[in-house]
Amino acid sequence: MVDPSVIATLAGLSVTASLPFLLYGAWIMIDAETVTWNVLMHHLRYIVVGLTLTTVPIVGWMIPRILEQLTGLAVFHAFLGLQAYALLGFALTGIVRILQAKRNADAYDDPTVDIDEIHEDMGHWRSRLRVGVAGFMVLWICAWLTGLYRLYTLHLASLV
Repeated sequence: MVDPSVIATLAGLSVTASLPFLLYGAWIMIDAETVTWNVLMHHLRYIVVGLTLTTVPIVGWMIPRILEQLTGLAVFHAFLGLQAYALLGFALTGIVRILQAKRNADAYDDPTVDIDEIHEDMGHWRSRLRVGVAGFMVLWICAWLTGLYRLYTLHLASLV
């Protein structure tokens, strides 16, 4: 049987490894003057890797053990993580509508199309997307730092 400290460390490393993918994926969108279909796909390649590196350890290691570790810090860590994913869901409600509107207006093929003029609710959807993504990243970082502290106190402090 593998020591739980080894699995916890691997889970922590996986979540930590996702941060550069998430940040670079966000940077791709921030840096792009015009979001073409190729820019969007480039962005999503990084975001999917980052979310996979985070979500697999959560589902496979953290969630099954949360009831065994009901301490205040474990509940706080889980709360931060759950809120981060809730805000990601909120962001997705905006991005789905933006994708539909841009696709219907052929805005991915014609970079001269003003995105705000293709639908009357575009500003609202873009705000939803920005709030959701920013909230996700802030809460994700808080959950990550809390998780690193928990990893250290539960599994690594005895090794030092």
